[in-house]
Amino acid sequence: MPLRTAKPKTVNTIAAGSLLSINDLSLDEISSLFSLATQLEAMPHVKRVKRLDGHKIALLFYESSTRTRTSFELAAKSLGAMTTLVSDKSSSIEKGESLHDTGVTLRALGAEAIILRSNLSGAPWVLARSTQLPVLNAGDGMHEHPSQALLDLRTMLVRLGLAKKALNEKTLRGVTITITGDILHSRVARSNAMLLPRLGARVVLCGPEALLPEQALALSPGVTIERDFNRALSQATVAMMLRIQRERLVGMEIDAAQYIDCYQLNTERLAAFAPKALVMHPGPMVRGMEIDSAVADGPQSAVQEQVHHGLVVRMALLDRAFNGGRA
Repeated sequence: MPLRTAKPKTVNTIAAGSLLSINDLSLDEISSLFSLATQLEAMPHVKRVKRLDGHKIALLFYESSTRTRTSFELAAKSLGAMTTLVSDKSSSIEKGESLHDTGVTLRALGAEAIILRSNLSGAPWVLARSTQLPVLNAGDGMHEHPSQALLDLRTMLVRLGLAKKALNEKTLRGVTITITGDILHSRVARSNAMLLPRLGARVVLCGPEALLPEQALALSPGVTIERDFNRALSQATVAMMLRIQRERLVGMEIDAAQYIDCYQLNTERLAAFAPKALVMHPGPMVRGMEIDSAVADGPQSAVQEQVHHGLVVRMALLDRAFNGGRA
């Protein structure tokens, strides 16, 4: 009797609960996620820690991070999960181990979800397919940073008095977000430019051509380029400043003094061109470069609120990874 060859099982290579791109989420799903974040924030600690009690989450970070890594770690622990940090400087990654092998090793050790920050665009998709675990993209190369776009949106909604409005294609109609700085290398700018126009916002990208070439982003409806910072700022409901990423500027000639003169957000420029604009920055800030301290710490700044919303949004993302976002 001939041996029968079993048919290979069809598997969903991207686990439910993953967040690899901001486009993975519909506006209804984002609305549900924000509702969950609000519920988790208000939930008593003794109840909240039961949400992920006993679950194991690995934080796999190939790049340095303060806000993203710490907020994901605190979010996981506030839900009762156990976490372990794996960095490229203190693991076999430093010896040349592949992302695939690192991922399946973490899975074999009991990790049930992985939060990944990588310097390689597309790495979260590779890891999700290798492990078939929920993977949360904490920033991949020059590509995306979806959780940052979500926390930025929640910050805007709260500060602009729109948090109680239903999320749809008209929620941010009449709102202009000016994003200024190193757009070329910014996954934050990319994810925001992908998300915000879906809610009716205008996104104005501003920066010198070296940091904002015409092809830096595939411009979609609602996204435009303005080279003159004063003109861009005068349109802004929200002024989002980006760090000049010195580690990514190898081979570029960027004159710091000229950049400061043309693109720094200081008190004089803010008062003259955007006296009511909300000021945001994903961090880390280089004070005295793209923003001065008086603006960063001033009444129009939402920088620390962004950090707080990051913790709450990431709690909701982790809960969604395990519980499907059910409250």
